[in-house]
Amino acid sequence: MNLETDYLGLKLAHPILPGASPLVDKLDRVRRLEDAGAPAIVMHSLFEEQIEFDQNARHYHRDRHEESFGEATSYFPDDDEFALGPDEYLKQIERIRDAVSVPVIGSLNGVRLGGWVDYANMIQKAGAAALELNMYFLPTDPSESAGDIERRMLEIVRAVKGNIDIPLAVKLSPFFSSLPHFVQELEVIGVDGIILFNRFYQPDIDINSLEVTPSLELSHSSELRQRLRWLAILFGQTKATLIASGGVHKTQDVIKAIMAGAGGVQVVSSLLKFGPEHLQTLIKGFTSWMEQREYDSLQRLRGSMSLHRAPNPEALERANYLRMLQVWRT
Repeated sequence: MNLETDYLGLKLAHPILPGASPLVDKLDRVRRLEDAGAPAIVMHSLFEEQIEFDQNARHYHRDRHEESFGEATSYFPDDDEFALGPDEYLKQIERIRDAVSVPVIGSLNGVRLGGWVDYANMIQKAGAAALELNMYFLPTDPSESAGDIERRMLEIVRAVKGNIDIPLAVKLSPFFSSLPHFVQELEVIGVDGIILFNRFYQPDIDINSLEVTPSLELSHSSELRQRLRWLAILFGQTKATLIASGGVHKTQDVIKAIMAGAGGVQVVSSLLKFGPEHLQTLIKGFTSWMEQREYDSLQRLRGSMSLHRAPNPEALERANYLRMLQVWRT
């Protein structure tokens, strides 16, 4: 049985890999991921703000963004709270590249064009086989239109793509007026993969201290449904690799993502909860399921429940919304 997948142009033994997480900060955990069957190692993001702080722009940067980029900067930690600063991040890529035999994928997180874009090339030179660009942005300025935001995002992607020779994947949120159109625009630039989706960490309010407090909860399998819908819609509309990220905890989650159209499935929360070895559980479960149903290759399964192939494609569109409202009973 052939589980090989084309992941951003990289030939991986199978489609299940660890996503961006703190697990890469320690080499012993990276080796445990490889021992568990990881076909690639994805670095956590190096942030635009983090790089600009390191370039002695701390005061200017915070003043410039404190209102317009609230969620991402309000809780941004001090430099000494990072496990890996910009220079150490590049060195860690080199260490991981030397420690494991699988590809290392770097990650950048930025939303405004600037000197940090040069780090894409530095990540490549450090030995990354590919790069993820995580476009995490919360619009708060009413004078900035959706079109303005999308144009700026495309400008950044174009600049990053122009700085590197390695494959580039863009990690998006689901909050676009027309996600298929934006994906098409990314493909024109030459993006090799689309990661669906990043997670917006929602702040909470402490009613006693009257403070807004950061809050982090691990994902759960129900979050996968949003990914499944868009994977199924986008499959066949783009040549870029579609990658599921968020809500993958069980073997069934992996199977569903591949059926919807994913060429790769990233796992994070379940690895943080159960340890790197949980990856092996998912790989074995997926392999066993494929063998039991006599699938001889991943390609036979991939996209089999996409919008154009599903027995009930209406369930992916508005008709299912109407039906569910009508049939629900207490």
